[in-house]
Amino acid sequence: MTTFSIVRHGQTDWNLHHRIQGSTDIPLNATGRAEAVAAAERLQSRRWDAIVTSPLLRAAESARIIAAELGLNEPQIVPALTERHHGAIEGLTFAERQQRFPDGVIVPGLETRRDVVDRVLDALAALAAGRAGQCVLVLSHGGVIGTLLRHLTEGELPRHGDFIANGSVHDFRWENNQLLLTHFDATTRLPGDRGDAAATPVL
Repeated sequence: MTTFSIVRHGQTDWNLHHRIQGSTDIPLNATGRAEAVAAAERLQSRRWDAIVTSPLLRAAESARIIAAELGLNEPQIVPALTERHHGAIEGLTFAERQQRFPDGVIVPGLETRRDVVDRVLDALAALAAGRAGQCVLVLSHGGVIGTLLRHLTEGELPRHGDFIANGSVHDFRWENNQLLLTHFDATTRLPGDRGDAAATPVL
């Protein structure tokens, strides 16, 4: 068995302004760096054997901050852990996306959730094969985490009103050649509250 804790990167300016990032390579802002330090503090009491990351700047810098705080080696870059590609809607706010591509309208270049699941599970399977019995930190993205959750819970998670906060930590284990969810680090939006500006809405 291999355990994975998948951490969402810290805040970027595009998170702050509710812009869809996808594969656009936006760096952390000062709040995001502080969120990475805070995530490391939450993880201090647990044993970690390795840390891996998406290649995008916001995840890779979060990983380096966390690795330094926890005394881990340099994070390993795993390209398949990158955010879902959002094609023509990258850079738009969620409101702009709805105006230009209402529900049901095909978005050019938008990666399917099935393709995200396939590439991420393949990457985790390879990591599990090489790190049996280890505890691995994984720095990735809200779209990746949300897609995995939907897949593993048959759409039950995230629930309506949940969002995947920057710096949140979601626990999984790889056992008998499958990924199992053991903890969803949910943040719930109150009625009428838009929630934290850095959150990824569950769409």
